Amino acid sequence: MIETKAFYDYLKTKNFNFFAGVPDSLLKDLCACIKDNTKKEQNIITANEGNAIALAAGYYLATEKYGIVYMQNSGIGNAVNPLLSLADEEVYQIPMLLIVGYRGEPNTKDEPQHVKQGKVTLDLFKAMQIETVILDENYQEKIDYCYDYLEKNSKPIALIVRKNTFTSYEIEKPKNEYTLTREQAINTILDNLTDKDIIVSTTGKTSRELFELREKKGQGHDNDFLTVGSMGHTSSIALGISLNTKKNVYCLDGDGSFLMHMGSFAIIPSVAKQNFKYILINNGAHESVGSQPTVAFDIDFEKLLTALGFKNVYIAKTTEEITYAIDKLKKGELQALIIYTKLGSRKDLGRPTISPIQNKQALMQKMKRG
Repeated sequence: MIETKAFYDYLKTKNFNFFAGVPDSLLKDLCACIKDNTKKEQNIITANEGNAIALAAGYYLATEKYGIVYMQNSGIGNAVNPLLSLADEEVYQIPMLLIVGYRGEPNTKDEPQHVKQGKVTLDLFKAMQIETVILDENYQEKIDYCYDYLEKNSKPIALIVRKNTFTSYEIEKPKNEYTLTREQAINTILDNLTDKDIIVSTTGKTSRELFELREKKGQGHDNDFLTVGSMGHTSSIALGISLNTKKNVYCLDGDGSFLMHMGSFAIIPSVAKQNFKYILINNGAHESVGSQPTVAFDIDFEKLLTALGFKNVYIAKTTEEITYAIDKLKKGELQALIIYTKLGSRKDLGRPTISPIQNKQALMQKMKRG
């Protein structure tokens, strides 16, 4: 394994001083180290990976220095457009170092949503004509190679990081004033819905907790779509379902997911029917990948969603307030609920025991039955 602080320190000797990206579980120790040792304006946790590519481009244009963009390989899709139409050597020739977590690496065990991404990661970079370097314990040699490549070629290069590459780097996780856990919030939501209501839940621990709560209550999973991948698109999936059913469709979103593709919310109010119900669970962090902070606690969601066209936006910090708000959501048109929770989840939190395809089939059968 690579000692995380030593890796960071060596990056600094090569004058890599600017970082931007979306945290990844394989990079959580590196991201923690970067956050702990870098000024806020020099380490920007972005809404999505494309934002990070653009930031690194701006940094280079202003300084002639190379930025670092960190991401999970699932985020390559968000990065493709600016990589090819901005940074590419046939366009603006903007060099930057990409540090990419290799989820779903072939011949390793991983979650279903990462398997295909792992299979095609290296091929995707090859198709974009971006060279890849697999990081190993000879990290100084690999960093030297990447730096020299940037100097000579004036184009991006990707450093690919396998599972368990970095040693543990612990920092104090962000705290907030809220007492409600996300699981308590989801449990209260379930207690106030019916067997006719559909739930579309976001990536990470939200869907895992929803699945386990259904198990605990002895309920089936055919009312739920567990969005285990495609972060940021939960609201659009829920909208697509709601436009084609009379059932109430509740979107359980997270703050990181909301921020990643916030532009969706400029469209939703223009087409959504009364049965679209939006619930945002905000803990101010990317908890599933190391609890790196988001900017969600700095946003007035009530004003934002109202300005975008939501008729009413409710705020909840207790189970009683959730119950009250759900009752309102049931009756009104295009309403939203923002639930503020603390960080943290059960240490024994499991993962869904049904496959994504089984989940899809069960939901579709439920929709067909009416």
